[in-house]
Amino acid sequence: MLRRWPNWAYYVVAVVVFFIDYITKKIIDQTVELGTETISVIGNFFIISHLRNKGAAFGILQEQRIFFLIITIVVVSGIVWYLQKSYRTGRGILLFGLAMILGGAVGNFLDRALFGEVIDFLQFNFGSYTFPLFNLADSAICGGVILVILDALLAAKEEKKPHDNGEQPNEYPVG
Repeated sequence: MLRRWPNWAYYVVAVVVFFIDYITKKIIDQTVELGTETISVIGNFFIISHLRNKGAAFGILQEQRIFFLIITIVVVSGIVWYLQKSYRTGRGILLFGLAMILGGAVGNFLDRALFGEVIDFLQFNFGSYTFPLFNLADSAICGGVILVILDALLAAKEEKKPHDNGEQPNEYPVG
């Protein structure tokens, strides 16, 4: 299991995610023609492309810039608060997942705040189906959410284990 690091290290993870996302978007913006050029990485399965997205994941909620900015400020504030609150009691996997979500959210927030859109460039094709394009911030957010869910599942499993005194945990806690 992921060992808990010093509190500041999780913010370093968020900053690293942010910078990797920022740099890759800048590289794509400067080297891949918007909407027309594609670079095959793995045949037709994995392609680098260049698309601007004014919406959320999968292009939903187009032209809702103010909504996304407000939601992101609330989410980022909540994550920072929860990272601080949970540092002493949270497991490393939870804190690392939150740091990934934080870095990805700030990466997409900056694009929306400055340009009103994000650059998406990772394209995967499964036969005739093309998965909606996304970027590294989106990947970090999804990976972070997976880690948070995994932490919740592990915590639930631990709650079912017998206590040190040999008693079984109460299935229906009182209180």
